Amino acid sequence: MSKFPPFLLVVAFLFNLSLEAQNTKPPFLKYTNSKWVDSVMTTLSPDERIAQLIMVAAYSNRGEDHKQEILKLINEQKVGGLIFFQGDPESQVKLMNEYQEASKVPLLGAIDAEWGLGMRLDSTISYPYQMALGAVQEEDLIYELGIEVGRQIRRSGLHLNFAPVVDVNNNPNNPVINYRSFGEDKYNVARKATAYMQGMQDAKLLTTAKHFPGHGDTDTDSHYALPQINHPVVRLDSLELYPFKEVIKAGIGGVMVAHLNIPALDSTGVPSTLSKPIITGLLKEELGFEGLIVTDAMNMKGVTEGNEPGIVDKDAILAGNDLLEFTVEVSKAISEIRKSINQGLISQKEIDSRARKILAVKQWVGLNNYKPVELKNILEEINTPKAVYLKRKLVEASLTVLKNTNNVIPVQELESLRIASVSFGTMERTNFQETLDLYAGITHFNLPADASELMVQTLKDQLQNYDLVISGIHDFSKFPRNNLRLNEDVLQLIKELASKDNSIFAFFKNPYVLNKIDGIEDAAGLVVAYQDNEETQEVAAQLIFGGIGANGKLPVSVGEKFKAGDGLEVEGGIRFSYTLPEAAGMDSEILRTRIDSLMNLAMEMKATPGAQILVARDQKVIFHKAYGSHTYSDTVTVKKDDVYDLASVTKISTSMAALMELYEQGKFKLDGTLADHLPSFRRSNKADIPFYDILTHQARFQPWIPFWKDTFRKNGSYKRKTFKKTPSEDYPIKIKDGMYLHKDYPHKIVKAIKNSPLREKKEYVYSDFFFILAPRVVESRTDLSFTDFLQQNFYKPLGATTVGFNPQLPLYRIVPTENDFLFRQQPIHGTVHDEGAIMLGGVSGHAGLFANSNDLAKLLQMYLNGGNYGGKQYLEEQTLQKFTETTFPNTDNHRALGFDKPHYNEKGESRNTAQDASAASFGHTGFTGIMVWMDPEVDLLYIFLSNRVHPTRDNHKLYSLNTRTEIHQVLYDAIKK
Repeated sequence: MSKFPPFLLVVAFLFNLSLEAQNTKPPFLKYTNSKWVDSVMTTLSPDERIAQLIMVAAYSNRGEDHKQEILKLINEQKVGGLIFFQGDPESQVKLMNEYQEASKVPLLGAIDAEWGLGMRLDSTISYPYQMALGAVQEEDLIYELGIEVGRQIRRSGLHLNFAPVVDVNNNPNNPVINYRSFGEDKYNVARKATAYMQGMQDAKLLTTAKHFPGHGDTDTDSHYALPQINHPVVRLDSLELYPFKEVIKAGIGGVMVAHLNIPALDSTGVPSTLSKPIITGLLKEELGFEGLIVTDAMNMKGVTEGNEPGIVDKDAILAGNDLLEFTVEVSKAISEIRKSINQGLISQKEIDSRARKILAVKQWVGLNNYKPVELKNILEEINTPKAVYLKRKLVEASLTVLKNTNNVIPVQELESLRIASVSFGTMERTNFQETLDLYAGITHFNLPADASELMVQTLKDQLQNYDLVISGIHDFSKFPRNNLRLNEDVLQLIKELASKDNSIFAFFKNPYVLNKIDGIEDAAGLVVAYQDNEETQEVAAQLIFGGIGANGKLPVSVGEKFKAGDGLEVEGGIRFSYTLPEAAGMDSEILRTRIDSLMNLAMEMKATPGAQILVARDQKVIFHKAYGSHTYSDTVTVKKDDVYDLASVTKISTSMAALMELYEQGKFKLDGTLADHLPSFRRSNKADIPFYDILTHQARFQPWIPFWKDTFRKNGSYKRKTFKKTPSEDYPIKIKDGMYLHKDYPHKIVKAIKNSPLREKKEYVYSDFFFILAPRVVESRTDLSFTDFLQQNFYKPLGATTVGFNPQLPLYRIVPTENDFLFRQQPIHGTVHDEGAIMLGGVSGHAGLFANSNDLAKLLQMYLNGGNYGGKQYLEEQTLQKFTETTFPNTDNHRALGFDKPHYNEKGESRNTAQDASAASFGHTGFTGIMVWMDPEVDLLYIFLSNRVHPTRDNHKLYSLNTRTEIHQVLYDAIKK
């Protein structure tokens, strides 16, 4: 007896009726009796109507013989459709156009593209497998995927996708569904499948939910044998069938029937594909499905074992299927179905009804007005920037954080950490490790899956020296199956690392495999990325350092370690993310084509041998590229991590950073003077000039003094006691090998600046003088050296490992500058280009800093962020505002305090920036061919590093071509309005 009162049972019954009444019918059904369908049906013979129910396999990579075989089937058997497998888009479209031309009735083109065209076709996009999509929390993103996959498949000339997989994967050992499922939670599976299906169908691509009535709880692959499911009807109805009911309610166009033996639904033991109780009784009558019913491939052993070709196809039709996928012997299939009609096993009327259904689908997808598919630009139109960006969004959204003890993710306090990374399963540097390098100084290790006991012990000993170990567990196989190749010694090391509180693991495998790794659940940080490819490795590394966040939820349970639905939210956006222009509202094509064009012209005209360009918007690095070579004569190509001499950009990257910090500490005042910091200037002509005027270059200082010239006598020889060939306590300053400057010479430089005359008129004249003195000004208010002050307060906590003076790097990573025939008489490579800076030991506030574009960007992005980066407030927002706004707006001086600002001529044309750069923007340029610029109004950062002074400083072509500012303008043109 029911435990519910009678009136509640009546309410429930009426509610169910209401739900059934709300079912959305498949969209093509309205055309089953259309004029076009009627007209086509009148032209078809009875056998041709049968042939409409048959779809044969086609390949675009099998040559002429295969093509002729398909044409023969089209011409002689009049098949209704083709399912395409391996090949490429161009060949597929070309062939499909030829096949359509040969066909009496337009062909229905299908593909099995569960994760997009990349599942089958070369040169196309593979989106994440459905297991990863099951972790995504935004169904809108899955719908967007459906729209995009639908668009791409339609562009490739096809109309039907045998997807999505709607199976609930509740068997971790399932060998055929597994990562192809949205997971084990029936509600999650139903939601994701519905969103994916609706997106594809809204793009006019018919879909089929598979594998009815549910292939998730099997441990047999139906490609090779017939799986058996022994659950009772109650269990099947409540679990396996649930997602199918939901997508049917939502109006899915098709359902694919699996090859399964399900005694509870059909006791005869026949495959479900051939079962009338399952297809007609359950799917059509009980569930009320009126759409297209498709068999799974009719060449699979799950259905062919013990069944003859042709006869098995006939049995599938008798069971209730509308469309036969991958019929092997078409002629025999038609003959056997004809025999069944003659024997009264099925009526011609029923065959005609199914043929009408196929034709209705063809009309719905537009084949009643068929036109050949355009071949031109097909790859570009399939692989659009928007399509590529969607893949990145899905990968990011799938990331699942299962452990984050003490908020170890994102990594903080970089200045206090010695960090190591280990890639398990490979001896090659991984993309994961290369991406980690973008954030901090990291020592990398690799351990193969079959590492010896000695290799494991050696690595274990080495890792003792690090405060944080970030590990990637890799797969590298095409599909994320449940296998684990790591040997016992490697697994033991993983267990030991995970037991410590300084371990973070990124898992690039099927989540079920976590259950095979003892102790992995004890790791302080654990990120599941589901697959192992370039994108998953990049975004996992970005998550660990806070470039992006995560909110994915585990779609399956992992033994007793983790349950479906587990997943911690981690806030991102504290450091750079590295992504695509579309992520920041910019156009990839504009950036790529126009920046490449301008750079190629500059290199062709020998304006510079090469360059690094970095563009970030909204703290997203959306363009980072290296061009050309180190010099015109060598073959060393510029790499993105090579370092450049920043020349005068040193001013805003060292002096201004330090002075703003001291300003906030009350140790540097803008109305103060040099005399307040440097006692020797108290009686000089510069004693009373305020820093407001000094930092805006209107202090009446001389532009510069060629200090190096003062080391020569009139006869061209060096002055006595200026240089020695060997270093010593008195001659410690290295100018070059065999040339060491006296220790007192920097004092002579300071004295020369102090004694230099002032210009008569107070006006803007750019001068290096103060910035040469800036280290001494800073050191007058701190116990640290200028370099240590900068490292401790800025570069180390920022993770800007290459930013610094006198770079201690291999020469092949340092881009050379000028061939100096005036002072050093040699090519300048590895030391500062500026003569004054080298005479100061390579350390100065006006020149001498080296960096690559990525590390320099961290400091500049901090400026752009109002002083914040990586979760740390370095400077106050009001400080940055004060120092970067035009100081004297009502004068001819356009400068800020130390920073450059847009400078316009009488016509309002910018002289030094992109025309569209805002008045709030600021930056600096450098003599060696550098430009950096920040625009807070559009949150845009631009870095251009080059060595235009090679081979000599007389090379002004970079200026005459205006390359830097032309590229700067491209960035504004690429911002989508």
